[in-house]
Amino acid sequence: MNTKRKNTEKPRILYSCYDHVSREGESFISHHVLSYIISGTQEMRIGNRTFNFKEGDIRFFRKNQLANFVKRPVNGEFKSISIYLDEATLRNFSTENDLSASTLYKNENVLLLKPNSYLIKYLDSLSPYIDGTGVNNEKLSLLKVKEAIMILLETNPLLKDLLFDFNEPGKIDLEAFMNEHYRHNQELSRFAFLTGRSLSTFKRDFEQIFKTTPNKWLLQRRLESAYYLIKNKGMKPSEIYLDLGFTDLSHFSFAFKKSYKISPSKLVDTKNNKKLK
Repeated sequence: MNTKRKNTEKPRILYSCYDHVSREGESFISHHVLSYIISGTQEMRIGNRTFNFKEGDIRFFRKNQLANFVKRPVNGEFKSISIYLDEATLRNFSTENDLSASTLYKNENVLLLKPNSYLIKYLDSLSPYIDGTGVNNEKLSLLKVKEAIMILLETNPLLKDLLFDFNEPGKIDLEAFMNEHYRHNQELSRFAFLTGRSLSTFKRDFEQIFKTTPNKWLLQRRLESAYYLIKNKGMKPSEIYLDLGFTDLSHFSFAFKKSYKISPSKLVDTKNNKKLK
C-alpha cells in the first residue's frame, strides 16, 4: 500500500503511508515544512548530519536544503503528515500581520519540536487529511497552513526571522558546500542556487577551486567514496549507490569499473576472500 499523493505540484498538506521500506533517496526541501511521524521511523541525512526520527516526533525543516531519507514501517506501516509553508502564503501572512524578519536567522535548520497543547490539538485537527475527506478543500487547507504558522510563531518566536526572510541564498563557501553535499543527485543549477551563484558563475568558481569541471569532480568524488565504503567498510554496491547520488546500479558499476579497472562486486569478493584467509 502506498497512498502517497503524486501530484506534479506539492499539496499544502501531505499525508504519506507505506507498508514497506521506502528509499526515495533524494529530496530538495523547497519550502519550510512542519512534519509529524504518526508511526514508523525515518532516517534523514542533511549535509554531514544524520537524524533518526521515530513515532511521535514533530519536526520543522528549513527550506533550501538537500536531504536523503529512508522511511521504515513499524508494526506494519510508516505514516506521516507534512504541512508545507510555501512562500506565497508566508508573504501574504507577513503583509496581513505586519511581520518581517528583523535579523539573520542563525539557529538550527532542523528542529525537533517539543509537544505542547497547541501542537497536539493542531495535529489532531488534521485527521481529515489522513482519512482523505479534506484533501480537495483548498480554502480550508490554506487556513490550516496559516494556523501552523501562528502556532510556530507562538511556540518558537525565533522562527519569525526565518519564516519571513524572503531573500535568496547568499554567496557561500563553494568548496565546503560541495564537499558536504556531493552525494546529492541534483542539477548543477540547484547547486549554483544554493551557493548563491548564477550557473555560469558557479561553473567558473568551481573550476578555479577544483581545477576540473563540476560533473567530472562529482563523479570521481562519489566513486572514491564508493571504493572506500566497499573496501574498508565491507558494504555492498546495492547498499550504497543511491546514497552516493547514482540512480541506477548498472551505471554505477560501469563507472566504477571504468575508473578502478575492477567491478564493485569483484572488489567485495576480493575483500571477503582476504577475510577468509
